[in-house]
Amino acid sequence: MSGTRLRSPLLLGRTACALLGLVAVTDLLAIGAGYGVYRTADELAAGTGVGATLSPRAFRADHLYSVAGVLQTVTWLACGVVFVVWLHRVRVNAEVFRPDGHSKARAWVFAGWVVPLANFWFPRRVVLDVWDSSGPLGAPPRHGLVNLWWTLWLVSTGVGRLMADLYASAATGQEFRDAAVQMMAADAVDIAAAALAILLVVRLTRRQQERVLAGPVFVTALG
Repeated sequence: MSGTRLRSPLLLGRTACALLGLVAVTDLLAIGAGYGVYRTADELAAGTGVGATLSPRAFRADHLYSVAGVLQTVTWLACGVVFVVWLHRVRVNAEVFRPDGHSKARAWVFAGWVVPLANFWFPRRVVLDVWDSSGPLGAPPRHGLVNLWWTLWLVSTGVGRLMADLYASAATGQEFRDAAVQMMAADAVDIAAAALAILLVVRLTRRQQERVLAGPVFVTALG
């Protein structure tokens, strides 16, 4: 492809891994805040009526949960931007290794995450194509890491959004407890997804470095 050249994904990969680590940290904070909601469920329910006020303990639990949610959102957005930029970098590199190895146009590296319905499988397909194109010549593809990461990502994002809605609409102590338990479970899954994403970034970046060293690849720029 005209204008396609190799560029090192190392710095972007390290930044993405650091931000993924921060995502996991904010998830841990959210689990702690969710436990606070669980413990004060009855007090939170008592404060949902007209003219009712939350007890200090319930107010603190609800406030910490809200703060944790904001931190999760901000960190997730920052991480998402860097991760997609890294993915674009390794996708361009993969086109140098194997120009005919990609079933989706380069624009789907970005659009695949936001287009409804397509966002359920297009990003995974993009990553799989990059993974296969960046591997050793003739080696059989192994997709276990990519598939497990993508499965956990779908579960954590889908369940997380649903549980946030359930928490917002909770009116009884049991509903608050149920929402808190399920939110904590979704955050735990998200931590696992973040850990697998770090492993994915590290391994895919390494695959491209090893592919360059193995050759033969025409390199116009790598740095």
